[in-house]
Amino acid sequence: MNWLITGVGSGLGRALAKAALARGDAVAGTVRATGDLAVFEALAPGRARGFRLDLADEAAIAAVAREAQDALGGVDVLVNNAGYGLVGAIEEASPDEIRAQFEVNVFGPLALIRAVLPAMRARRAGHIVNVTSVSGVATWAGTGVYCASKFALEGAALTLADEVAEFGIKVTNVEPGGMRTDYSGRSLRQTARVIDDYASVAHAARRILADHAGHEPGDPARVAAAIMRVVDAENPPRQLLLGDDAILYATRHMARFQEEMGAWAALSLSTGFEEP
Repeated sequence: MNWLITGVGSGLGRALAKAALARGDAVAGTVRATGDLAVFEALAPGRARGFRLDLADEAAIAAVAREAQDALGGVDVLVNNAGYGLVGAIEEASPDEIRAQFEVNVFGPLALIRAVLPAMRARRAGHIVNVTSVSGVATWAGTGVYCASKFALEGAALTLADEVAEFGIKVTNVEPGGMRTDYSGRSLRQTARVIDDYASVAHAARRILADHAGHEPGDPARVAAAIMRVVDAENPPRQLLLGDDAILYATRHMARFQEEMGAWAALSLSTGFEEP
């Protein structure tokens, strides 16, 4: 099986690449830093092919996708894993910070999806896996722009699943909770603007992420193993929560939505035309 995985320099991307390589698969992996290329390729010379990629560069994405498919002889599984977090209240986020978040977390993955789909359609096979986070299902004050980017990718990918099912192509959104990766380190940015009024609620996210760094409940190796099982499944899920915290936050969100839907159902149903 041939994989194209973004963000293999560390964290979940590296764990997933190692799991795939360990069973004899071939992996084209993208990294941000040139120095990570040789380290990744040394994992399995000849089967690990590294590519430097900036997910904000759409032309580079198309080129890397072509090179990866040529190098491997086709891509069976695309894993959109790379991305970063942005912490700050919605009001604190600048237009440039918001656009940059969406370039990497939404537009980059969508560009990669569009780049691999023609060959997958031609083969009538393939699997697209998007690592979106439980933040693509349930929101958390102080991470609104990040949540918005993950919600956007969730929506696009769920729609994609309907569009490509007839071609034998599978789509899965993986929604992990907190993992013991570098997310709270180099993969996390904070808004430049800080408004004191948000100290009690929105700014709690900054403190919690800092306090939990290195103590997150999720094991990247086990998350990678779970993704491998999904890819090997005949009928994989379109959405997969991973971690007890992911289950907790998603359940709370859905319960609140259902409660409000029921409480306001009469008003919801009052808006239709009354036929004479």
